Amino acid sequence: MNTVALPAPAAAGSAPRRIRAATAEAPWVRALLIGLALGFMTLFLFIPLVTVFYEALKKGLAVYLAAITEPDAVSAIKLTLIAAGISVPLNLIFGVAAAWAIAKFEFHGKNVLLTLIDLPFSVSPVIAGLIYVLVFGLQGWFGSWFIDNDLKIIFAVPGIVLATVFVTFPFVARELIPLMQAQGIEQEEAARVLGANGWQMFRRVTLPNVKWALLYGVILCNARAMGEFGAVSVVSGHIRGQTNTMPLHIEIVYNEYQFAAAFAVASLLALVTLVLKYLVEQRVKHQLRGDGERPE
Repeated sequence: MNTVALPAPAAAGSAPRRIRAATAEAPWVRALLIGLALGFMTLFLFIPLVTVFYEALKKGLAVYLAAITEPDAVSAIKLTLIAAGISVPLNLIFGVAAAWAIAKFEFHGKNVLLTLIDLPFSVSPVIAGLIYVLVFGLQGWFGSWFIDNDLKIIFAVPGIVLATVFVTFPFVARELIPLMQAQGIEQEEAARVLGANGWQMFRRVTLPNVKWALLYGVILCNARAMGEFGAVSVVSGHIRGQTNTMPLHIEIVYNEYQFAAAFAVASLLALVTLVLKYLVEQRVKHQLRGDGERPE
């Protein structure tokens, strides 16, 4: 009778060694990948960022302060903050509601809603601005009605806010949806069994589980709102001191060869985003040290 020889059992610890051997890379490969990543970030992120601040301060602090405090620049800063201050909270509410509905419920039109959320990623911001002009402009579908009622949307603050809301509304939702889908609905169902209502479930169960993704989505949304150019450029009319946001003001002064002023406002735009991101990250780290949690 023939016998089949069975392989000897693996020695203790051999499986982890095989796993490490299969997943570990040679030192030169790790060094190459790290070098490529650092080189890419240096070339496309660090050098341009340093250049912006260098050019902004090259002629001295007095010139820098004059560039960011002249009337047109102040107006552009205020309008940018207004557009971001309206669009970010609106997209925060929409993002949380859309993510909750998509991740926690099954309903007809769910895939359509997901597609609509991704629409600003696939449509050029310039096209989005043109659509608003065709709808709300003087010769648009509702233009005559707005004129008869003394309402101005295009070439005014409302049009800028609408364009900003459109280009920024996917960011919060897209940060929350994958995380909420991965977490499932078990915790909410347990809270419901224990007698919690919808608001209590959201405040005590859902929100603590997604707060870090929510903060990150808000930062991205705010950065895009303050830096948006294409859609806002179409609906603003480029009226100096009235409808120019910071990116539009930068373009105008740069085209007028006021390079120091252009880089000064650009550095301020970058600084606001960086400071906001830094403050949020410090707040996150402080809370992590206090409660021992890890961000999702």
